[in-house]
Amino acid sequence: MVKRDKSNYIIQSVSHALDVLEQFRGDVTELGVTELSKRLKLHKNNVFRLLATLESRGYVEQNKATENYRLGLKSLELGQTFIHQMGILRQAHPILEDLKGKCNETAYLAIMREQDVVYLDVVETEHTVRVVSRIGARLPSYCSAVGKVQIAFLNEEELRRHVPRELKRFTGGTITNARDLLEELKQVAERGYATDNEEYEEGVRCVAAPIRDYTRKVIAGVSVSGPAQRFGLDRIEKELAPLVMEAARQISRRLGYEVGLNEPAS
Repeated sequence: MVKRDKSNYIIQSVSHALDVLEQFRGDVTELGVTELSKRLKLHKNNVFRLLATLESRGYVEQNKATENYRLGLKSLELGQTFIHQMGILRQAHPILEDLKGKCNETAYLAIMREQDVVYLDVVETEHTVRVVSRIGARLPSYCSAVGKVQIAFLNEEELRRHVPRELKRFTGGTITNARDLLEELKQVAERGYATDNEEYEEGVRCVAAPIRDYTRKVIAGVSVSGPAQRFGLDRIEKELAPLVMEAARQISRRLGYEVGLNEPAS
């Protein structure tokens, strides 16, 4: 099959909206419709509509005194998210490499995105039989260890936002009862790590621990996963869970987290 040039799929209006945002750089903090029209060689009406759309979504805001536009909070949030994620990646990757080396199992770094977890980094084992997952892959939070270890520390309102009302069954081991899930999350918070006992994929087990930042908030999870025949429950408890928890502690410390006198690192 002949691959099409991606330029064939560009949506012009989206491209123009991004052009508008890219004008606010360096010392340029505010711009008016006329100036943007000149810079982008677009009709004023088109520029106004683009700004109105961006303003409605919070990516730009209007200075009422000057009637010029500037970047909005949503743009700031996106930038901070990127910096935050890249910071985690830089700090976590060598520790993931070390974790994989110690147990020779595939190690993962994942963050919450709405009701899923998303893999930011993967360091694969050399085992021929292994779980293959790619960076960017998404898993449901409630039936993955690296998801459960993050939602276990949420309050009730946040839980409602990050856990679907209907818990879809993927395998015979999937927790589909909300009460059972809450009990499981309570145990996760108490022991400091979560497991996935073939809950998302038959024959695959996983163990994960939470990563905290300098505010003590859980912001990500680190995990290892593999075939159930290598991930016996005894090995998980005695070898893998301690290794994963230590990796989470190391990453957390690199992100500014300090363990309190009466508070476990995980």
